[in-house]
Amino acid sequence: MSTSTPIAAASPPGAPASITKAERSLAPDIARGFMLLFIALANVPVHLWGMELDRYNHNTGQSAADHIAYFLEQLLIAERSRPMFAVLYGFGIAIMASRMFARGMDAKGARKILRRRSWWLLAFGFLHSVFLFYGDILAPYGAMGLIALFFVSLSDKSLKRWLWGSIAYVVLIGNVIMAYFFTSSTPPGLDLPPYVNQMVFGAMASPAGVLGITVSGSFFPLIIAGMMLHRAGWIERPEAHLPQLKRVFITGMIVNVATSLPVALIGLGAWEPSTPVWVGSVYLTLLGGLYAGIGYICGFALLAHKLRGFGRRGVPGALAAVGERSLTSYLLQSFIMAPLLTAWGFGLGEDLGYLAAFGIAFGTWLITVFVAVALDKAGKRGPFEVLLRRLTYGPKRA
Repeated sequence: MSTSTPIAAASPPGAPASITKAERSLAPDIARGFMLLFIALANVPVHLWGMELDRYNHNTGQSAADHIAYFLEQLLIAERSRPMFAVLYGFGIAIMASRMFARGMDAKGARKILRRRSWWLLAFGFLHSVFLFYGDILAPYGAMGLIALFFVSLSDKSLKRWLWGSIAYVVLIGNVIMAYFFTSSTPPGLDLPPYVNQMVFGAMASPAGVLGITVSGSFFPLIIAGMMLHRAGWIERPEAHLPQLKRVFITGMIVNVATSLPVALIGLGAWEPSTPVWVGSVYLTLLGGLYAGIGYICGFALLAHKLRGFGRRGVPGALAAVGERSLTSYLLQSFIMAPLLTAWGFGLGEDLGYLAAFGIAFGTWLITVFVAVALDKAGKRGPFEVLLRRLTYGPKRA
């Protein structure tokens, strides 16, 4: 992967103006739009309740159709959406840093702004975990963003060293920790009213998740890879890198299926391994997800290249509208699914099968598409993007 290192200019920094639609690349926005569908499908089982769990923490009492639906989700989506998010998060950090460098801001000033943004993401994530969904991902990425500040002005050679070093750590240590964490028994619910239980557990889960992700380092290589993809121009200029994108996409999908198949077979009910083998299967799918996440991103870049003739119209435009408002769309999923399905809300998730749950997740994602398109036609950004930018830059520059 050829890269070019961003250089901090010596001229006075300009105001960090919001990027215009004409300046935006279609591929990363389409990738974010699709990624949010993956996130909805991966998150919806957490909102289900009322069913007993088997030894693999799967809901019991499922029909054959439910098992097949869960098999496909475990095969193609589970532990793939978070790696995709991590790659795009690193890509976004690199874009923001490079734009600030281009306006004459030095590395210290850029890190100050990115640090403030990361702290606010931590705060958003904590509130999201407490009041809606304890499986929040914003807080862990805010924490990763604070650490990633170290990487924004490194040379290409140094970035590659950190990439391979972080991969070695994750393979030998980080994913071992995560595999044992994911296969541990589900913590019992507190003897509290349902929503109080959600708030208490969410308040504990958010810092625990931040600590777990930080110690495991699972997202470090992916965030660095996202930065390198930005420097190489693979996502922003896919037409110049088609052979590389095709190669990574194809191999990524092979790795995707090969590494997730054992866990998917457990979800199907076709295989009941011992606990050590189960832990090993989860480790394998976590490991494969690192490369599969990058493969999916490359696939979305290829799709954007294929659809370039449509511009930001039709289906590509709708996906891009969601991608431009990814923070709002992500939180909107919880605003819809959590009250609809959980015991503290309308409770529709009680004894609900996986297939119906995935249908609700898909419908929820479609609602976010309609909302994003409506905002796009009105010329408005997502409300949470506006709020985050205002908190990051202050009212005058937002």
